[in-house]
Amino acid sequence: MSTEPMISTLPATAQSKQDFNQDLPLHIATLTCVRAGKSMPFTREQLSAIDKAPIKAPVAVNFMGLATDEQADRKHHGGPLKAVHQLAPATYEKINTEFGLKVRVGTLGENLTTEAVNGLPEMTESAVCIGDVFQYGGHFENGQDNSNDDSVQLRIVQPRRPCYKINDQIGQFTKVPNIAAWVSKQGISGWYFQVVRDGIIDADLPVYLIERPYPFATLETLWQLANSKEKYDADMIEPWLAIECLEDSWKKVLAKKIRKN
Repeated sequence: MSTEPMISTLPATAQSKQDFNQDLPLHIATLTCVRAGKSMPFTREQLSAIDKAPIKAPVAVNFMGLATDEQADRKHHGGPLKAVHQLAPATYEKINTEFGLKVRVGTLGENLTTEAVNGLPEMTESAVCIGDVFQYGGHFENGQDNSNDDSVQLRIVQPRRPCYKINDQIGQFTKVPNIAAWVSKQGISGWYFQVVRDGIIDADLPVYLIERPYPFATLETLWQLANSKEKYDADMIEPWLAIECLEDSWKKVLAKKIRKN
């Protein structure tokens, strides 16, 4: 089965822009902040660890995520397929502009924040793909990994689905409309990693893209397909179903998008 879906190509001007589809490994960003949270009393008489604070020392990462991070609702958060969460800082810029707010980075539960380097795009839903493996830390020379064993490797396996806790978190400070629904419509909720290699993570580490097996599978495209009311030809959807690391619930949603002949 082909791994390239029948997706219309971008205009030549857009294709010429620098992106991550280059020879790997590729130094794409710097890790500017690592965050973790503790389960605390939250709205609706619940606990939550959505509010993440910067960690000021190196922290261990294993298959369940950061050693010092907690998730109060283990049914919907955490676990090997939601081990680490990353969110583009641009998400906050969009929310604050749209609603006239001053929501700070880290409010919406992300563990990692990065900043682009070398003229490359920021890590956003339009720039990263399902199956991408990123290395946080270490050093590459002539394509060879000269890192010690402490560098962490993380694979993107699914987007994050915004939930009511986003509304409750922001609503603690100001009355606003249903921001979770707006974030969902925009497709800017970030993504979850599976841990490929345990290690130690800390701010200021270099971030490398080291594997990109599915360059068609941007999170932006996945979000559009999954949330569309349209049906699609099988050759559009089947390549997504063949992505082994894509979390199963997303495959079930996509399978229902296939147009029946």
